[in-house]
Amino acid sequence: MMIMSAVDSTFFTLDEVATVIWQAADGQTPLSQIAGRICEQFDVDHQQAERDAELFIDELAKHGILLLSDKPAINVGPQQER
Repeated sequence: MMIMSAVDSTFFTLDEVATVIWQAADGQTPLSQIAGRICEQFDVDHQQAERDAELFIDELAKHGILLLSDKPAINVGPQQER
């Protein structure tokens, strides 16, 4: 999988672990659960998975690809016609 920053046109080629992180980064799933998903699919310690995921997410945030928040994103659906 590849993703690109709309801010600075940086390309990221995602390996299997990074793809799991990218797919889980939905604005609702906390970092600890993302690390848990990594542990389920790959042979890695939970603390290491969480540290690595945090570093990767921080890198994506620096390029404007992800937004970081301490709170879940509010799920806003399409506006309904009036």
